[in-house]
Amino acid sequence: MCGIVGIVGKREVAPLLVDALKRLEYRGYDSAGVATIHEGHLDRRRAEGKLVNLDQKLGQYPLAGRIGIGHTRWATHGAPTENNAHPHFCSGIAVVHNGIIENFAPLRAELIADGAEFHSQTDTEVVAQLLAAYRKQGLAPRDAMQKALSRLEGAYALAVLFEDQPDMIIGARSGPPLAVGHGSGEMFLGSDAIALAPFTDEITYLNDGDWVVITCDRLEIYDQAGQPVERPSQISRGAAYVVDKGNHRHFMEKEIYEQPEVVAHTLSHYIDFAEGRVRLDTGRIDFANLDRLAMSACGTAYYAGLIGKYWFERFARLPVEIDVASEFRYREMPLPGKMAALFISQSGETADTLASLRYCKDNALTIGAVVNVQESTIARESDVVFPTLAGPEIGVASTKAFTCQLSVLAALAMIAGRARGTLSIEDETRMVQALVEAPRLFNEVLNAIQPQVETLSRELSRFKDVLYLGRGTSFPLALEGALKLKEISYIHAEGYAAGELKHGPIALIDENMPVIVIAPHDRHFEKTVSNMQEVAARGGQIILITDEKGAAATTLETMATIVLPQVDDIVAPILYALPVQLIAYHTAVFMGTDVDQPRNLAKSVTVE
Repeated sequence: MCGIVGIVGKREVAPLLVDALKRLEYRGYDSAGVATIHEGHLDRRRAEGKLVNLDQKLGQYPLAGRIGIGHTRWATHGAPTENNAHPHFCSGIAVVHNGIIENFAPLRAELIADGAEFHSQTDTEVVAQLLAAYRKQGLAPRDAMQKALSRLEGAYALAVLFEDQPDMIIGARSGPPLAVGHGSGEMFLGSDAIALAPFTDEITYLNDGDWVVITCDRLEIYDQAGQPVERPSQISRGAAYVVDKGNHRHFMEKEIYEQPEVVAHTLSHYIDFAEGRVRLDTGRIDFANLDRLAMSACGTAYYAGLIGKYWFERFARLPVEIDVASEFRYREMPLPGKMAALFISQSGETADTLASLRYCKDNALTIGAVVNVQESTIARESDVVFPTLAGPEIGVASTKAFTCQLSVLAALAMIAGRARGTLSIEDETRMVQALVEAPRLFNEVLNAIQPQVETLSRELSRFKDVLYLGRGTSFPLALEGALKLKEISYIHAEGYAAGELKHGPIALIDENMPVIVIAPHDRHFEKTVSNMQEVAARGGQIILITDEKGAAATTLETMATIVLPQVDDIVAPILYALPVQLIAYHTAVFMGTDVDQPRNLAKSVTVE
């Protein structure tokens, strides 16, 4: 949830740290800070709020030094104040931290009993105080670090400076990612490769339980037992990406409009456009011989998985067990032998999803991962990786990652259907052709509906509650629509299966409740129209998202009808994500919220 960067080298590092943190601000933006060592003195600058506040403070009160660490925070323990901002200091030691120290309370009580004085509400300060206590006992920095790590429970990535070691940073990883960047006379530490991309493309990822000592010209990696280990370096793709809004107002808007391109790239990885067939290479996952598929994810990725469940079961006749990862891992679900598991994550670092993956791995299941970061922990711990080629997604509310996930899942469901003999060549050809046309339709839809959605969103911004309804694959899309709206506009929104309307939610319907109905003219359409009739009879204001046939078949008065092209069932939920995203985006703009960095949220959720 937080961003970490460290640099030891030959240049003044404070400006470089801030530049790197700008690329990590999607991980947290309620406070930020940097610390450096200069002429044997450890100093820091911290600021509440976004990174621009820290940048301004450094402009007024510069920090010198050629070694330093930086941090951008998403608060877990303690309010987002300057006093709780990282780095945390204690007796010549500076610590930045991503994650949660679960046993911080007993450690804090123990340290206080020994005379320690705490100055923040954070769990992180426990690490600084613990290291300081071990240094006072005469331990060298490395020994103090190893002993402190043995006491910590939970998930954490750490970077530590020692005032009396002005050429060394120690990092540690247990859960959240941490990477070392190799430079020429410089070394770097970062939460991901994107942060280090301006400096280097040669990256070494720490394994879970590793800790590392870096100086300007070398690194030494140790495992949990303190034994020296070698980890491979690799060339990162992060340097290829430019984090820039272009001519868009927000990253989210830019990423919505990038979808035609990135969906095309993703589909081309799984579909042979010339042959009009899906590519059958699925590595160690043998769909033909599976009895069941387990799927798990969090948030938007989970809703993509729900849509995937419909596809796998309909087109491949493959039963799917799916749950949010935070529940999946605790269900103790039986995992029979003829079962594989598929995990979906934009970042590839989502803590609950990773824990669920490891549960399945411990039970000898073959693991597949649908991820946007092929160098991520989830990717590295899976047997086969199904990449989404969305590029970096900076806006907290996922857009292009979602449609790329759907594109991958659609292709995989077709691959499974072909392998299991449940999908005819004719159906496969039709569906492939429909998917090939999707990027072109994305462009058409974005251009066609944007003015109408903008007008509608101005009206929506007046309401306090919104209901989304859908059937079939439109039901998870209704859940996703409600999530998007509440995430960035702060309007209360809920998504329901349209058939569940009369089992409770209908009690909420009146003239102050807009109901957004996602209803392509498919096999479910007539039943969904009946639900709209129920809404209309109670004075609810209907916003219908449908196609030409659906619009022609509906005589109900609506607050707005958004008409999309007629498309194949497998394309519909991918295409219909566009108006759902645009409604949330424009409503948030009219509400005046921080679209890219909504309150209380962060992009990469690396705590449980």
